[in-house]
Amino acid sequence: MKVALTVRDFLDRAETVYPGALALVDEPGQAGSLGRLSYAELAARARGVAAGLARLGVPVGGRVAIVSPNSGRFLTAFFGVSGSGRVLVPVNYRLGAEEVSYVVGHSGAELLLVDPDHADALADVKVAHRLVLDGVSDAELFAPADPTDAAASAAWAQWELDEDAVCTINYTSGTTARPKGVRLTHRTCWLNAASFGWHTTVTEHDVLLHTLPMFHVNGWGMPYAVTGMGGTHVVIRRIDGEDILTRVERDGVTLMCGAPAVVASILDAASARVAAGRPVPGRDRVRIVVAGAPPPSAVVARVEEQLGWEFIQIYGLTEAAPLLTVNRARRGWEKLPTTERARLLAQAGAPALGVRLRTDASGEILARSNHVFDGYWEQPEQTAAAIRDGWFHTGDGGTFDGPLLAITDRKKDVIITGGENVSSIEVEDCLYQHPDVAEAAVIGVPDEKWGETVKALVVLRPDACATPAELIEFCRSRMAHYKCPTSVELRPALERTATGKLQKFRLRAPYWAGRTREVN
Repeated sequence: MKVALTVRDFLDRAETVYPGALALVDEPGQAGSLGRLSYAELAARARGVAAGLARLGVPVGGRVAIVSPNSGRFLTAFFGVSGSGRVLVPVNYRLGAEEVSYVVGHSGAELLLVDPDHADALADVKVAHRLVLDGVSDAELFAPADPTDAAASAAWAQWELDEDAVCTINYTSGTTARPKGVRLTHRTCWLNAASFGWHTTVTEHDVLLHTLPMFHVNGWGMPYAVTGMGGTHVVIRRIDGEDILTRVERDGVTLMCGAPAVVASILDAASARVAAGRPVPGRDRVRIVVAGAPPPSAVVARVEEQLGWEFIQIYGLTEAAPLLTVNRARRGWEKLPTTERARLLAQAGAPALGVRLRTDASGEILARSNHVFDGYWEQPEQTAAAIRDGWFHTGDGGTFDGPLLAITDRKKDVIITGGENVSSIEVEDCLYQHPDVAEAAVIGVPDEKWGETVKALVVLRPDACATPAELIEFCRSRMAHYKCPTSVELRPALERTATGKLQKFRLRAPYWAGRTREVN
């Protein structure tokens, strides 16, 4: 017997086994907040979304883009959109209008769901249907389906379940100026969620605080995994260390995911609490899963000692949905000194269940897995370049110490700052639009808070007088702020090869001197 694996399975199980259990604690006081919902209520709203999409004429296979910070409506969309056979396109809410327009147009989205805080900025994005997630504009779409409504039941049942159908299209900056749409199928998302949930031991007793943006590879699959096991989702829109600790205290949080910048924010808030004589909650209860860039071992040690939380590290990419490796303290590590255990945990980890990894002659990490993507949306040449001879080429360099993978450098010129990918080519293109810029090279340099940050090396035109501050502001007026340089260094020239190419590894080298790897 073979039964299709779809993300609807996770909600179906939650509704069947845990109908009265608390599914969602939405952000209070926010327009469009769903408040507190049980799994029966969440499922009713998901079926309501399916019915609403049918009324709008969005067919099975049609794309629905969403631009929003974390919200109960976003969580509902994972199931109401994808669970009804439509394709969810989660969009980074930090992107500018031009970038969002490209994603909406390239994906062929027929409906754009946009958070009220971003509605004005994205008012000119061309799309057939647009709804603001404010509880008014979208009230009919997110209304719970009446179980006696035959049309609503038909809308939920009309999709012939297909595990190879596209579930979501997740856009990643990659190494080119235009983002690539990663096609993740239902099978891919299902297997990633199951593996992720197994490795992190998700159970019905878990309370997940959404410190990771839901748009980021579908919250790494945790919205599915936690739902399937009947855990509780607690929504937080803005990352603030003290607010996170308050939620841990108030809502009994046991699990969260995030980039190293989230960890830094929590540690700063914990230090402030200790200084004020206030307790730090969650000791021996919270697990925090970290990815985006390997944090220093000293940070790992602080999480374990200062917070008393379990530190779990993963490595992955959007194209892997995202899980490739997991690093969780293994049997016997509890006997090691804290510094040694932290050193081991700072590595990317061992291959997750079902993942095969190796490095090629150049040191690039190659991967095979049932949850590696099936290609880029409408970009066959990019797909052929990424998947060759049955292996996905990650673009990252690494080495193995037994089964443990350590990331050593980046083959692609992608800068990962605060867990977000930034294309150096895109930033350079923006700088070249300034009339005073003759040459520009953008690189990632170490940063204690963000892991690495964006630095621009610029050669001005003769007699030009633009200052570093002016160039930074120029970029900030045209791009999402997290992509913009945090520093600009003016140079008389940029060294090139005989063929005129920039060698960015040489440009990066002085800033990473004394480090064993060119990621932070």
